[in-house]
Amino acid sequence: MKALVIDDEELARRRIVNLLEEVSGIEVIGECSNGQTAIKKINGDNPDLIFLDINMKDMNGFEVLQKVEIKPKPVVVFVTAYDSYATRAFDVEAFDFLLKPFKDQRFFKTVERVLKIGGKEADDIFEKRIREMFRIYSLEKKTEKRIAKIPVKQGNKTVLIDPRNILYIIASGYYAEIYTTSGKYVLRESLNNLEEQLEEASFFRIHRSTIVNLDQVKEIVHSDYSEVDARMNDDKLLHISKSNKKEFLEKLGI
Repeated sequence: MKALVIDDEELARRRIVNLLEEVSGIEVIGECSNGQTAIKKINGDNPDLIFLDINMKDMNGFEVLQKVEIKPKPVVVFVTAYDSYATRAFDVEAFDFLLKPFKDQRFFKTVERVLKIGGKEADDIFEKRIREMFRIYSLEKKTEKRIAKIPVKQGNKTVLIDPRNILYIIASGYYAEIYTTSGKYVLRESLNNLEEQLEEASFFRIHRSTIVNLDQVKEIVHSDYSEVDARMNDDKLLHISKSNKKEFLEKLGI
């Protein structure tokens, strides 16, 4: 069985590939870091199985599947960090959702299910499940809540920071330094209060003085004495406290 791994996070792709190498009967034929590349790879290489991230930067997993033209269709295992109605509704034998951070045992259980599915059965199941998934996805998009923005007063204006653009937040005395993709902002606010405002699935407090956006972590740097640091997308290196290390790595699916 030929497998393709699609996720815009390199660490997430690498973990799935490493786990698949332990499974006999499955050959990993490639990795894709975005939706456009995934569509070409799926239609060109005819994989039997794809592990597909729902939330990617250029498009989501549902939009990728709309462009799948091959027959029989591949078996699809969604991988996501967001627990929604769709992920709960379709936790079934044929289609599965791996909710990050997932355990190795959960992954191997999913693969075992997939290996029991025949090509024709997978094709029929794909059509039925995907139609229903798109229906629920469309309903969820219509009722999706607007992400609350963080107001920062600067002189005679107030800047509204979109949490998705935050790289990390560092405590500085009575203030919080908010580093974003467009610059640094200083807010008189405690990290405890900011932590409550931010989405739990996307942000994590790696240290008593530091909160990071998990989607902005570029790589993990392993230091001496089993310590780890997080290198962010702006190349800033942030230390992870020993007490938060295990949960942080689990949040990233490691």
